Amino acid sequence: MAKENGSKFISLERSPAGDIRIADDVVAVIAGLAAMEVEGVAAMAGNVTTNIMNRVGMKTLSKGVRVFIENTFENEEEEGTCSLRIDLAIIVRYGYAIPAICSSVQDKVKSTVETMVGFGVTDVNIRIAGVASPAVKREG
Repeated sequence: MAKENGSKFISLERSPAGDIRIADDVVAVIAGLAAMEVEGVAAMAGNVTTNIMNRVGMKTLSKGVRVFIENTFENEEEEGTCSLRIDLAIIVRYGYAIPAICSSVQDKVKSTVETMVGFGVTDVNIRIAGVASPAVKREG
């Protein structure tokens, strides 16, 4: 269960029938979708490159999410376990309590990723990148 050298895939299982691998981008998409399900999260925040790519039509579901794989064994050939650390950048809605939103996002992302991928999540770090202002209704 190791991250393969020089690749962006996590090996889930090795058997005589073949290997099962999952891209770390898939884990990022799962984490981003889970975070968006929490009430009070307006959007995921990406970096400048991601925002430019979105403007030219290359939208990504994993913007604002970084996944780090931590091995708990010495040798790449040795079977062991991996744990994941996930960093999220989110934009919250105005009027919501930020500590409560962050706690809910951490719980939701941790449980969703662990259920779908099967690896433990050690940390879900959240960076508040902005606040979405409420829609202003103008009269007249």
